[in-house]
Amino acid sequence: MSTTNNVVFINDKEHAFEQGETILFLLRRTMGDDPVPTLCDAPNLKPFGSCRVCSVEVALQQDGPRRVQASCHTPVMANSFIYTHSEKVERIRKNIVELVLTDYPKEKFEEANPAQNELKKVAGQVGIEMSDVRYELGKNHLDRTPDESHAYMRASMDSCINCYRCIRACDEVQGEMVLTMEGRGFDNQVVMGMNEGFKESDCVSCGACSQACPTGAITDIFESKFNDAVETERTVCTYCGVGCNLDVATKDGEIISITAPYDAEVNHGHTCLKGRYAFQFYNHPERLTTPMVRWNGTLKPATWDEAYDYMTERFTRIRDEHGADAIAGISSARTPNEENYLMQKFIRAVIGSNNIDCCARVCHSPTALGMQRSFGTGAATNSVVDIEYTDCMMIIGANPTAAHPVTGARIKQAAMKGTKMIVIDPREIELARYAQYHLQLRPGTNVALLNMMLYYIVSENLVDKDFIGSRTEGYDDFESKIRELDMDKMEAVTGVDRELVREAAICYATAPNAMSFHGLGVTEHSQGTFTVQQIADLAMITGNIGRRGVGVNPLRGQNNVQGAADMGAQPHQGAGYLDVTDPNVHTQYEEFYGAKLPQHIGYKIPEMFDAAIAGALKALWIIGEDVVQTDPNTDKVKRALTNLDMLIVQELFMTETAMLADVVLPGASFLEKSGTFTNGERRVQRVNQVVEPLEGTKPDGQIIVDMMRRMGYDQPDYAPDTMLEEISQIVPFFKGITWEGLGKNGLQWPVPEDGTSTEIIHKEEFKRGKGKFTYHDWAESAEIEEHGDEYPYIITTNRELEHYNCGAMTRRTNNVDILTEDVLLMNPKDAKDNKIEDGDMVCVTSARGKVDIKARITEEVKPGVMSTTFHFPEIMVNLITSDVHDSEAKCPEYKVVAAKVRKSKGKYAERSEEQLAKA
Repeated sequence: MSTTNNVVFINDKEHAFEQGETILFLLRRTMGDDPVPTLCDAPNLKPFGSCRVCSVEVALQQDGPRRVQASCHTPVMANSFIYTHSEKVERIRKNIVELVLTDYPKEKFEEANPAQNELKKVAGQVGIEMSDVRYELGKNHLDRTPDESHAYMRASMDSCINCYRCIRACDEVQGEMVLTMEGRGFDNQVVMGMNEGFKESDCVSCGACSQACPTGAITDIFESKFNDAVETERTVCTYCGVGCNLDVATKDGEIISITAPYDAEVNHGHTCLKGRYAFQFYNHPERLTTPMVRWNGTLKPATWDEAYDYMTERFTRIRDEHGADAIAGISSARTPNEENYLMQKFIRAVIGSNNIDCCARVCHSPTALGMQRSFGTGAATNSVVDIEYTDCMMIIGANPTAAHPVTGARIKQAAMKGTKMIVIDPREIELARYAQYHLQLRPGTNVALLNMMLYYIVSENLVDKDFIGSRTEGYDDFESKIRELDMDKMEAVTGVDRELVREAAICYATAPNAMSFHGLGVTEHSQGTFTVQQIADLAMITGNIGRRGVGVNPLRGQNNVQGAADMGAQPHQGAGYLDVTDPNVHTQYEEFYGAKLPQHIGYKIPEMFDAAIAGALKALWIIGEDVVQTDPNTDKVKRALTNLDMLIVQELFMTETAMLADVVLPGASFLEKSGTFTNGERRVQRVNQVVEPLEGTKPDGQIIVDMMRRMGYDQPDYAPDTMLEEISQIVPFFKGITWEGLGKNGLQWPVPEDGTSTEIIHKEEFKRGKGKFTYHDWAESAEIEEHGDEYPYIITTNRELEHYNCGAMTRRTNNVDILTEDVLLMNPKDAKDNKIEDGDMVCVTSARGKVDIKARITEEVKPGVMSTTFHFPEIMVNLITSDVHDSEAKCPEYKVVAAKVRKSKGKYAERSEEQLAKA
């Protein structure tokens, strides 16, 4: 036998091993998935060694003395001899399992399916039945009352074997620390919170404990690991920009549960309550299942042919009478890339207009524009895995644990393990508790605060001169203006102590690797694009671009907001971000589509509303966006939509917007069709159809294709593989993407012809060549300038974990039992000043209107600042939001609303005649 530094002998057979491998990892790599039985081990948890069922014998010499060691946490030793099934370890394993069975219900064990219950499986592996147990049965778990208090989670702790997997999943995966062990000896037991049950605990319903539990002691209402599913299909979640992979289990054509695959590179066996549990909307009784057409003022059911005929006749007439630019489309970031591509193709190649936009306009359009100006590409520079390599994380205007929960959990885990963190947010979000620095600025002052950070980096001489000199331009003029800043003024404007800003700036600049994450608290401002450019400036001035653990990383709001923009669902750039006004690009598009295309920029969403009110826009086709509930200044949006000659809404439910439509088309959910989503780290992943579309509905892509044909354009039937092939021919960074080539975990663009994935961009050179520094002065929001005196409070908007955007899907699941309403977060001082108590209904007034909403008194916001959500149509919070937009990208300023409050006299939204006229 050979003896080298990387050789080991398993059952006397020689194998190579890698330094740092545990014995169990090596055994699985060389012998298959189940080389030895395990109970306390799980793929996404650290080795623990509590059950010892995985024990093996290890000797330093072939005939030398052997020691019994737990294989899960014991590192492999070079030239050692490992014996996996010796008589001694078989006897030990059998005795361990026998002791476990003394505290397990006999009936449950005998009924258990070994393919689902890991204890039953392991008992079979070691050769023991309940009848073989020689010891007296225990008492500690057998009389526990099942916990059925929670909307999703269930606990029947008589089945618990104290393996700690649920506790470790809560700690190591989610970082919530809800579960713990209580008692000693036979009284040792798992408890939730203060031994109060799931509902009363701080559980966030992620289901990590349920997926980890080997026996079903902790499960969920769907019995996700223990049901009788027949098939499982892997797909991608529809809710946020993380892009979690889901294993969807079905039986008889219906979805019965969802789990998270451990081999998913995005989420590693984890997901939030929306991805895991909030799927029952897909076949909810309120799903739209037939087209509807408005006849004589009333929406009535229609056939598909009747709806298509109606649309075709009016599209044709409007285009003939008013020109192609009297027609517009709003595509959906909830639908796959292929469907977004088709929608922009319909508007451009069939209608002949560039009036196409998507919800990126109202969330991350400043990100795309700002990063394009600075770097040349409007997408994340790095990947979420870089959290493992960074030394400092800066979270700006984002609440990842609520809005991007799986990424948020990874950020929180890193912070708890010692990675430094800076949080810049008007609210004391969860991550602020783990941050070294929380810069709690006044809403609308991002530019001022980031200028302060840049000032201290320059004045403390912490700039990366080599990086600046070799890879950037515009720095000298930028630095001179930064040095002229008045810190007294900036401190007063932001409300943040300058010394705290200075310390945070030094922390970021001196970290070996620093990365930033930003969200809608950056973009949804009148200076949103400028703020994104400043974040890019911070990365460039410190050289934090182009390697592991650094970069500028936007947290995309909706699941495919990155992809919708990539596909050209925007008025100034076509598929692949090519400039529609460039003559060469224009020729390229015309030749590719075989159609005459416009060469001028079309309407952005806010401009569509203005044009509709002015009478210039006559028809609008909206897919999967409830603009009445989610866009700002609701009365203005309604006025615009009702002034159209034809409004088409393609939806899953009868939303506030669909109620105003002339044509309603029932689309298919993500579970009922195939395509691709692109997540926030540029990862293009396959969305695989799980069930058939509900009867009467159609995939959105096929609806668009049907209309393209009706309008005279020869487009093949919708199929994800052929659509992706077409996209790869016109989108440069999709060139090497094929349906089959995406595999299980997708590819991060740019993907060259050889099909390789790109985790980090701008390594050697920026897309635009040199990175560009640009200085911007802070300017007060027009909302505050015009209305701040009369309306002294600032309201900002946010998102809660349990719901998504307008809540159309989550409100039709048990999530609504966990979070039942929108509330207004209010500081105790403001509440006292206005004689408001926690739980009171308050009337909130802005220059646009009034809403009545329940107050929640909290220190989460500072005096003068309030915050709320718009998940529920009963409140319609956007009745009070403003018509101010980002000066560059036209993203609405949801984050700064001048308002006043008083205790409410009623329950419903009100608008005065004067306010209606202003709207």
